[in-house]
Amino acid sequence: MLLTLSASVVLVIVTILVLYETLRLTSEHLAELPVPPRWRIVAVVLAAFAGHTVAVWTYAGAYWLLVLRLRLGAFAGVPVETFEDCLFVSVVAYTSLGYGDHVPLGHARLLTGVEALNGLVLIGWSASFTYLAIERHWSMHGKDRTRRADRRPDEESGRERLFPPTKDS
Repeated sequence: MLLTLSASVVLVIVTILVLYETLRLTSEHLAELPVPPRWRIVAVVLAAFAGHTVAVWTYAGAYWLLVLRLRLGAFAGVPVETFEDCLFVSVVAYTSLGYGDHVPLGHARLLTGVEALNGLVLIGWSASFTYLAIERHWSMHGKDRTRRADRRPDEESGRERLFPPTKDS
């Protein structure tokens, strides 16, 4: 139990650092991308997805090592015999999807529970980051640089009325 608990703490720390670095690097280099705002927002979503993918694979590696190799815990239901099975268990736990075809037993219960909580926190964090990136870049989205000065305000698109430019833009 102590090994599984220690592994859980290490996995939480590692996945937090992975997502932190992913979001930090994205934040630092987003403004440098020579692409329209739409593609910057897509880049943020893809970077967050990549960070979560690394986290899921990290947990899958832990399942493979701890459950399949060291026999700390097990899974009932559909057999978990390969790394791909561990990857599926990890995706289901991380996203709190909970299909129920793999039921953790013994020490694996702690690991899957910690992964579900960790995934919930990290997904929320990346959603918040994505929202902030969208908020920052949305005002640049769809600007018409050739807009005529004599255009009436009631001719503006609905998007411009819903998301007026901020003082910064």
